[in-house]
Amino acid sequence: MEMEIRNKRNKIEKNEQPRFNSKKGLVKNPRLFEVYLMPLVAFVLFILIWQFGVQITGAPHYILPKPTDIFNAAIENSSNMFLSVVRTISAALIGFIISVVVGITGAIIMASSKILQKSLYPYAILLQTVPIVAIAPIIVIWFGSGINAIVVIAFIIGFFPMLSNTLVGLNSTDHNMINLFQMYSASKWQIMFKLRLPAALPYIMAGLKISCTLAIVGAIVGEYVAGIGGGQGGLGYAITVAAARLQTPYLFALGLASSILGILFFLVVNAFSKWVLSSWHESEMKIEN
Repeated sequence: MEMEIRNKRNKIEKNEQPRFNSKKGLVKNPRLFEVYLMPLVAFVLFILIWQFGVQITGAPHYILPKPTDIFNAAIENSSNMFLSVVRTISAALIGFIISVVVGITGAIIMASSKILQKSLYPYAILLQTVPIVAIAPIIVIWFGSGINAIVVIAFIIGFFPMLSNTLVGLNSTDHNMINLFQMYSASKWQIMFKLRLPAALPYIMAGLKISCTLAIVGAIVGEYVAGIGGGQGGLGYAITVAAARLQTPYLFALGLASSILGILFFLVVNAFSKWVLSSWHESEMKIEN
């Protein structure tokens, strides 16, 4: 049986190796073609259709700029855009870290007592359901305009996924394992930190992936409401200024930068999740089939 599994694994690894065509001098790998080349071809076609479609229809650049206009606007304003990205990621990162710390701590407190969970969890749901735009002016009044209010808004948006996911993970611990710890006279907090919290790691990682992208959204929304002027604003403030000045190509470039920022942040957190879970949890282990 073990020999069959080993042969099957070797066969799969052999099939996954790039095959070199000596006649044509090309490396063929169907998986690489499907994963990378096809999306790249679709992207290039989309850009070409966009570019020539705008040229043919003669749409004004302030309504729908060409991709080349957006690229030129990004190059012309690269220094300002870079500073805006740095300020947004700084605020989002601080808000994200606070949401992770507070979310996990709150989940541990709630999971330690059903009374606390039933008493506090409805207010966490209430905080999540209130539209952030409705409470943003109150946050600005309390914390002042600028980085403090932006961080608080990023924290509020990223907090609930961390709390909810961690709480579900802590409450999903195998009861047989809890009984085993109790048989060996483990204390309540020993069970929490040596059994329940490690068992909840996959749920915590899922919460991190959700919260990291929401923190970027929260920081940009916060900059709309409490953005810093005087050339010190982040992406949200830059988008507001570009929209008021009808700088549509720059507006597209800022929107694209926001998307790339969110994707990069997610990829970093996803890599961290793989590093933590890949050695022991099925969700991040490579499955050969």
